Amino acid sequence: MSDLVVGEDGLARPPWASTDPLLRAYYDTEWGMPVRDERGLFERLSLEAFQSGLSWATILRKRPAFRAAFDDFDPERVARYGDADVARLMADAGIVRNARKVAATITNARATLDLRADGGLPELVWSHQPETTPVPTSQAEVPTTSPQSVALAGSLRARGFAFVGPTTMHALMEAVGVVDTHLVGSHRRGTSGLWREDGSRA
Repeated sequence: MSDLVVGEDGLARPPWASTDPLLRAYYDTEWGMPVRDERGLFERLSLEAFQSGLSWATILRKRPAFRAAFDDFDPERVARYGDADVARLMADAGIVRNARKVAATITNARATLDLRADGGLPELVWSHQPETTPVPTSQAEVPTTSPQSVALAGSLRARGFAFVGPTTMHALMEAVGVVDTHLVGSHRRGTSGLWREDGSRA
């Protein structure tokens, strides 16, 4: 348990989730829990893309502003965005104002709608769930990519998605429960109901 920090509440967490109250709450209640709805996955896909090159804490603090700016990540509404919406978003200091990432979010909303004819975004993402999940005992053992994240990135790119590289998709898979990379000994290990502590499917 060398990489785990035991808090005043007696619960063991990784260092990144042990001090900042916002990150701790996210870790304790949301990260790694299954997300299977289209809007929820589109939001997390979008936020992971915006996080590229930045800290997750930055994105998490801006999430309320992101939700307001992107119509609560309703893909049908975002898919209709035009030049005026892009200008509005690029003037919004509450979000990350990156033209390529804004454009990718709109592109991905349209691709999400197109996917409905072929099973939908949740089906595609969850079809890449592996048979086993990592069993890391230290942060150094937590992978940043996997064969499944490489495959998911390729599947999404083939369907018109942008900003969906293997590392970003691995982070998405961790965040929405497709894999469980909680450290062994963490109070969150295995709590998604999908994975046992030994890495096998529940």
